[in-house]
Amino acid sequence: MTLPAEVREKLAELELELSEGDITQKGYEKKRGKLLAPYIPQIQGVDPSLQIDNRIQASSQVALQGSKSNKSRAANTRDERFRSDLHTEAVQAALAKYKERKMPMPSKRRSVLVQSSVEACTPPDTSSASEDEGSLRRQGRLTTSTPYQGHSHPAVEHWFNRVIQGSSVTTTNTTAHAALNVNAAATALADLMAHTHCCSVYRVSNKIQQLLNTLKRPKRPPLREFFVDDFEELLDVQQPDPNQPKPEGQQMCPLEGEPLGVVTNWPPSLPAALQRWGTTQPKSPCLTALDNAGKPVYTLTYGKLWTRSQKLAYTLLNKLSSRNEPLLVPGDRVALVFPNNDPVMFMVAFYGCLLAELVPVPIEVPLTRKDAGSQQIGFLLGSCGVTLALTTDACQKGLPKAQTGEVATFKGWPRLLWFVTDGKHVVKPPKDWHPPIREASNDIAYIEYKTSKEGSTMGITVSHSAMLAHCHALTQACGYTEGETITNVLDFKREAGLWHGVLTSVMNRMHVISIPYSLMKVNPLSWIMKVHTYKARVAVVKSRDMHWSLLAQRDQRDISLSSLRMLIVADGANPWSISSCDAFLNVFQSRGLRPEVICPCASSSEAMTVAIRRWRKGDLPPEMGVPPPGKAVLSMGGLSHGVIRVDTEEKLSVLTVQDVGQVMPGALVCVVRAEGIPYLCQTDEVGEICVSSGSTGVAYYGLPGMTKNIFETVPVTPSGIPISDRPFTRTSLLGFVGPDSLVFVVGKMDGLMVVSGRRHNADDVVATALAVEPMKFVYRGRIAVFSVSVLHDERIVVVAEQRPDASEEDSFQWMSRVLQAIDSIHQVGVYCLALVPANTLPKAPLGGIHISETKQRFLEGALHPCNVLMCPHTCVTNLPKPRQKQPEVGPASMIVGNLVAGKRIAQACGRDLGQLEDNDQARKFLYIQDVLQWRAQATPDHPLFLVLNAKGTVSSSASCLQLHKRAERVAAALMGRLNTGDHVALVYPPGIDLIATFYGCLYAGCVPVTVRPPHPQNLATTLPTVKMIVEVSKSVCILTTQAITKLLKSKEAAAAVDIKSWPTVLDTDDLPRKKSPQMYKPPTPEMLAYLDFSVSTTGILAGVKMSHAATSALCRSIKLQCELYPSRQIAICLDPYCGLGFALWCLCSVYSGHQSILVPPLELESNASLWLAAVSQYKVRVTFCSYSVMEMCTKGLGSQTEALRLRNVNLSCVRTCMVVAEERPRIALTQSFSKIFKDLGLSPRAVSTTFGCRVNVAICLQGTAGPDPTTVYVDMRALRHDRVRLVERGSPHSLPLMESGKILPGVKVIIANTETKGPLGDSHLGEIWVSSPHNATGYYTVYGEEALHADHFNTKLSFGDTQTVWARTGYLGFLRRTELTDASGERHDALYVVGSLDETLELRGMRYHPIDIETSVIRSHKSIAECAVFTWTNLLVVVVELEGSEQEALDLVALVTNVVLEEHYLIVGVVVVVDPGVIPINSRGEKQRMHLRDGFLADQLDPIYVAYNM
Repeated sequence: MTLPAEVREKLAELELELSEGDITQKGYEKKRGKLLAPYIPQIQGVDPSLQIDNRIQASSQVALQGSKSNKSRAANTRDERFRSDLHTEAVQAALAKYKERKMPMPSKRRSVLVQSSVEACTPPDTSSASEDEGSLRRQGRLTTSTPYQGHSHPAVEHWFNRVIQGSSVTTTNTTAHAALNVNAAATALADLMAHTHCCSVYRVSNKIQQLLNTLKRPKRPPLREFFVDDFEELLDVQQPDPNQPKPEGQQMCPLEGEPLGVVTNWPPSLPAALQRWGTTQPKSPCLTALDNAGKPVYTLTYGKLWTRSQKLAYTLLNKLSSRNEPLLVPGDRVALVFPNNDPVMFMVAFYGCLLAELVPVPIEVPLTRKDAGSQQIGFLLGSCGVTLALTTDACQKGLPKAQTGEVATFKGWPRLLWFVTDGKHVVKPPKDWHPPIREASNDIAYIEYKTSKEGSTMGITVSHSAMLAHCHALTQACGYTEGETITNVLDFKREAGLWHGVLTSVMNRMHVISIPYSLMKVNPLSWIMKVHTYKARVAVVKSRDMHWSLLAQRDQRDISLSSLRMLIVADGANPWSISSCDAFLNVFQSRGLRPEVICPCASSSEAMTVAIRRWRKGDLPPEMGVPPPGKAVLSMGGLSHGVIRVDTEEKLSVLTVQDVGQVMPGALVCVVRAEGIPYLCQTDEVGEICVSSGSTGVAYYGLPGMTKNIFETVPVTPSGIPISDRPFTRTSLLGFVGPDSLVFVVGKMDGLMVVSGRRHNADDVVATALAVEPMKFVYRGRIAVFSVSVLHDERIVVVAEQRPDASEEDSFQWMSRVLQAIDSIHQVGVYCLALVPANTLPKAPLGGIHISETKQRFLEGALHPCNVLMCPHTCVTNLPKPRQKQPEVGPASMIVGNLVAGKRIAQACGRDLGQLEDNDQARKFLYIQDVLQWRAQATPDHPLFLVLNAKGTVSSSASCLQLHKRAERVAAALMGRLNTGDHVALVYPPGIDLIATFYGCLYAGCVPVTVRPPHPQNLATTLPTVKMIVEVSKSVCILTTQAITKLLKSKEAAAAVDIKSWPTVLDTDDLPRKKSPQMYKPPTPEMLAYLDFSVSTTGILAGVKMSHAATSALCRSIKLQCELYPSRQIAICLDPYCGLGFALWCLCSVYSGHQSILVPPLELESNASLWLAAVSQYKVRVTFCSYSVMEMCTKGLGSQTEALRLRNVNLSCVRTCMVVAEERPRIALTQSFSKIFKDLGLSPRAVSTTFGCRVNVAICLQGTAGPDPTTVYVDMRALRHDRVRLVERGSPHSLPLMESGKILPGVKVIIANTETKGPLGDSHLGEIWVSSPHNATGYYTVYGEEALHADHFNTKLSFGDTQTVWARTGYLGFLRRTELTDASGERHDALYVVGSLDETLELRGMRYHPIDIETSVIRSHKSIAECAVFTWTNLLVVVVELEGSEQEALDLVALVTNVVLEEHYLIVGVVVVVDPGVIPINSRGEKQRMHLRDGFLADQLDPIYVAYNM
């Protein structure tokens, strides 16, 4: 079927709009769908839109049936923690709603990567030997891979198919649609090809292609350079949604519990109760401890508890002394360190302390020196002034020991004495000693520790009276009677386990069966068996214990739970407790469990028990004051706005909660706003529950400020009137009071995550994640959810342990589904989802996950995940608005504006060459070769060059005459063979051969081109560059050494290039000693002297033409700036192939007559101190190096300054050490170099940088005179807007910029607007333009981009001084007039280079310099050795080199994403983690970001991990 012409036309228009970026992908699909709707064959007349819905319903029904069948047969593994079938159904339905969105899977390194020969192109070697080789790898590859010859290339075909499949976001799969899609894919492909900045076609990894499909966005409007606006980038503030639900109920009334009943002969304090039972009922059982097989090990009777506690109390007070003073006095705090399987010893120690009026502080047993949270516990012990720790003999033996055999001091802990409570030191008190039994007072009875959301540990003090009142309230609420049996599965050291199993039990002479966690791990049914065996009346458990027993219950037939009158569910406030309760009742109702027995309760460490479902005697009618249990189905959306909206269970995003019963007896409860002033909530509003009663904690020990906030809250009405004169305690429980005065809890303050103003509960998110196929994937249901603050908002992080057998595919599948489920049910994006190997998350004492420690590790990059998925694109919605174009300002108004503002035009120049009268003999010669001949006659034996080898000895040298003679021999060899004006490639290692052949060429009238020789170990990447320079420069002959001649024609070379096409190769090692007939004299100094080829960091090979006049002017300018005379020596540690390095190495000594000590940088690899030792040995005043050399010295010699000093290396002779560079000065490096070598006498003022570029190789050089380089601090945010805003050092977002040396004599610099080509004012950012007699005369060829560069060498200002001819440097910078005066007495103008225009990234309408982003990234983690960034389409790609173990690779993904968001407001699209040395660097030490980009797109980086951020 063919489409009508007008429809085809409209489709073409749509395609165009999409490619132009005028329409989004979504809009495009919608419009295209509309156009095609009439032509798509409909299935039996069903509307296509209905077909989709239909499919969803079908699939969700399948999901429901699946989950129902699961229900009937209990699964045999335990991973299904707290899985509510209801929730699972909701999740499955939510997932079904999602179209299968293709997300690119992150890729990991497989140790062996089999690459086809075409792809096996290694990145350039990064030693200093590889300057620009790799830089042209693309060109070299052209010959080998032109994959598009009629689909002959399998890789491309495969990729093409993938693109076609990947880009089809289709819903109805019909032929017409598919055909159209191929078309779309082809356009996508063409689009891609247009973007890949290179000539050959790359195999773009299909991951990136997939990623692009998920992120298709309209293109940003192009960037404008001139902005008049002066606004700060403002982060978007989330505006509240006007339609969001608001509370509508009346103001709540505080809720009172029933009064505390008066009990006759209730003991006046807990020790009094112990005394009573210990003396009147000594045989009565108090506590039975079990071993890991579930066998009772020991039963402690009340008599034993009483006598043993007395013994301990007596010993603690009377038998421990230091310096004849008792070690402890009543009121001192004592740490209790007992393992979870020894409740007996704990109980004796606890009551021993109470009897001695000491304050017990129960803590966990520290197993290793680095336990999760152990340092914080140490802080608590220190602040409580604990000096003594009580423990058992067995436990003490198991603690880590120091060398002395004593217990090691744990990190952050105070010095402790360890006392064993079951040892021989515990003595019987004398007959006349009795412990003081007093009435309960307000003194501290014990301190319970609690870990906050941030991980800090606080001690909650509980007074004797509160402890007694709480026991009273629990006894009344739970109906405890004397002598009852209770099983306790909880931790007996704190919270409900302590309250029920250690305190209230003694009050009522109850018998506690304590079930250790270790036994529960072995046999989850153990607690049920003990209830059955001991006919226990009460059990205290958590939801997880019920859940685990469900999974194991099939093996047990003869169990009866009919003895239970109360099953207290201590974490009844969790979102998953209701499903555990329901499921447990379902299964065990047949075994005698009555529904009314299940009693969820809510508690917190601060307020102790807040509410508990009451116990109903027998089957009393409900009107006896105990309402039936409640259940609420609440809308998640409402809850996220803090509002209660009851919802039907059919809806997807609901939370089902059960009540936690009524308020405790004697307590007053209200609900207040969680943040800010504690206003009372309305009845349909969620807030923090507050309690006022005599049975809550009293304070945080030693923290009066936080105590006031939490324990002394005064709730007020909306008009600000306090509701009661009693202070309230905040419980950190979020909830509301429902019908029948039942309390409902929907979350905890600790798990609260406020994302863009909406609240989400960590536990709810865990429940959702667990509902996504938990059985298959998450190890033991271990998931941690927390939020981290990034860019002024909370971001949700989910960390899960994956099962050991999970495959990459599984994990990725699971991760994408979890993201979709959370998005769908909670309407919130997950910022980061990380999977870690099983059993690696830090554990809390009883096996849960230690959340704050996990968060800490995540933020420190120490979590070591094995899979990570970041979704910043969907989550981060508060980025500043992308910058829009400003209306253009005309040039005339600009200049007027500048004048009105009193700004001077930014223009500066070096000293005037005409005015400088110096006895420069060389000036009378027009040509540099004439200068050499003159020197050979005038000072034949004057030494010009010394070349040093790695040992520091002179390997070769040349005087004026020797150099002249060697040059003559070369000229003689060339004159017969070549014509004047022929180009000759000089391929030599750094040394005198290179210099001699250079002058030989000039003598013969040939044009020399210096080329770095190929690296014998890395021909594949280095040889193509040599070949390319030879071809591009049109060299007719290659001059080189014998060794390199062999290399060029070797078998290995043949594999890299076509060796048959080399021009004539002349080996100059043994030239005959004959003079050339006559020297060539150029007709005019404007003639070409030599070609200077270099590769820019953007990967463009550019050769510039240097005339004889420019060559002489360059030498003269440098001579004047550095005050170079024949008596001087300078040391040069640079590569001699291009730019200023070449000029200093080959030209300047001949012109000025000074002696150059030449140190080839390559030699530093075997002897890092070579250059500095030479500087010291020859007492050099002026020296030049590159950043790579400086880095080698700081990294290689940083720790060896002492050894160098002993070898008499002294750098106090150095007046100026200049780094030759074509980039913004690297302040951090120059400063650390100065700092390290200060010890060797290096003056802090000596180090400076130079600046040159292709159009003029030497614009700035510090030289010997003139003021020191200045540093200014600019606002990085303003720079992105192309503005310079000076700020103080240390202010936020400040960036230090150092002046790049002084402008050379004869050089004029102006700052021009890149768009209008008009001059700019002082301290304005623009392009640096330069005019000078030593400007190059033009590009010989810019490989690849000739047309673009016509105006680089001769351009004029659009207004102002329109006569001067300038060259454009391609660098952004600004001029600033300083307070300093220069040599001529004028005020000094400083030039600051910000960065190369070609390198800048245009993102979100702003201009970024890669180095700024890279600096932030390198700072984010200690294992990041180097970093490079580039953009690909509109994605920011960050490549980091990992220095450390590969397991740290994935830690970097989140840290890199965070830091770039925080500091640059950019979302990283792809994070690539690679090995050290993968980022290619040229000889100047500059990163070759474009090769890296090409290597990335061609899949040649062999990355450890590639993460695609969604």
